[in-house]
Amino acid sequence: MGRYHARDLVRVPGLLSLCRIPLAAAFPFAVGRPPIALGILLGAGLSDVLDGWYARRYGEATATGAALDPVTDKLFVLTVAITLLVTGQLTLLSVLLLSTREIGELPLVLWIALSAGARRARAEQPSANAAGKAATVLQFASVSAALFHASHEELWVDATAITGAAAAVTYWGRALGRARSES
Repeated sequence: MGRYHARDLVRVPGLLSLCRIPLAAAFPFAVGRPPIALGILLGAGLSDVLDGWYARRYGEATATGAALDPVTDKLFVLTVAITLLVTGQLTLLSVLLLSTREIGELPLVLWIALSAGARRARAEQPSANAAGKAATVLQFASVSAALFHASHEELWVDATAITGAAAAVTYWGRALGRARSES
């Protein structure tokens, strides 16, 4: 289960993960129209929830999916962050704070992508991370606040950063625990 297989890209979880790529490409064109941009955000969030749920529910967790899901997540988040930075809707500090989880997880994503053992362990024991899901919800709330120029945007960003840091620590703890149990 630690090997990549192209066929896994066309299974339901792979397709749900891959759909975040065109959504990421569309976001910069929609940012000036907040309701459309919000719809793109919701579509990406829904695909993220559904790909993991479907993979666990129907036994389709694979090494390919274990690597693909976080990569498409990071690509989508990076596109949104850069777009909001370039359009002046978020400051560089806000973007960095919103990206706390992604920055913390980046070495872990690379490890999973490059290590067959890490992919196998993640695919064999797939599980949602409550802190990660909370950080995702807060990221969406923060970005929505920026899109609609809502008050208290800074509070949403700060809450996202704190929850994102907790999520990254949780992901690392689980991954290292799995690695130790394999040794």
